[in-house]
Amino acid sequence: MNKENFDISKVDFIQIGEGPDLVLLHSLLSDRTVFEFVLDELSKEYRVTLPNLPGYGETTELDINKPELFDFADFIHAFMNSLDLPNDTAVLGNGAGGFIALALAIRYGTSIGKLILADTGPAFSETDKTPLRLLADRVETAGMKVVLDAAMARMFPQSYIKENPDIVNKRKTILETCNPAAFASTARALADVDMTGDLNKVSNETMVMVGLEDETTPPVMSHALKSGIQRSILIEIPGCGHCPQVQSRDIFVSELLSFLQT
Repeated sequence: MNKENFDISKVDFIQIGEGPDLVLLHSLLSDRTVFEFVLDELSKEYRVTLPNLPGYGETTELDINKPELFDFADFIHAFMNSLDLPNDTAVLGNGAGGFIALALAIRYGTSIGKLILADTGPAFSETDKTPLRLLADRVETAGMKVVLDAAMARMFPQSYIKENPDIVNKRKTILETCNPAAFASTARALADVDMTGDLNKVSNETMVMVGLEDETTPPVMSHALKSGIQRSILIEIPGCGHCPQVQSRDIFVSELLSFLQT
C-alpha cells in the first residue's frame, strides 16, 4: 500500500489546528470522537489529524482477507503519506490505535517523529486474547449491539460508568455504528500479534502512558513497552482505566504536551 494507489476519499478523517503535526489513533472500542474532550486544547498548538480506522465511521474496511496488525500500520503509513505529513509527525495511539502506532514505528520509524502509546502493549497474554476472540465471534453472529456493555466495561472502571452515564451512553451509540466484520477482523489481528521481539527496532522517542485501573490492556503490558523500547518514559495514571483522554483528560493533555514540547 503506497501513496500512489491509496484512495484517501475512502478515509473518514478530520484535520484541525495549526502547528507541528500530531496524528491520533483511536481504540477498538471507539472511533475518533473519543478524543473530543482533548481536541480543542491540542489543536491550539498542533495540527491534529484524526482518522477513523478501517470499518469505523465512513472509513472503508481493509480489502484484505484476515488482515494482520501490520496491514493496519501500512494503511496509516499510506494515509499519512497521502496527506504529505512530514517525517517528524508525532503519532499517538490508544488501545488498538497504540498497537497500530507501535507497528508503524517498527516498520516505518523514520517516517514519524515522537511516539505516544496510551494503554496498549506489544502483545496480549494468552488469557487476555480469549475475550478479544469472543467479542469478534459475537459481533459476527449478532451484531455490535450485543457487545456494547462488555465494551464499556473494558473502557472504563465500574465507578466511572455509574457516575458518567451520558458519556458512556454516547460511547455505546457510536460504537454500535461500527462495521461488525471490520471490528471482528481488528480484534482478531490484535489477538494474533506479538511485537515483543521487535521492540528493540523502535528508535523513536516514546512516551508510554497507562491507567492503573486498565483491565483491558493492563499496566504489565505498558511495563513491557517501557522495558523493550530504549528511548522511552512511563507515565502511570492512578484511578484511570483504558481511555485517559476521556477519564483523566487534564493529566492526559498535560503529560502529552510536556512530552511533545521537550
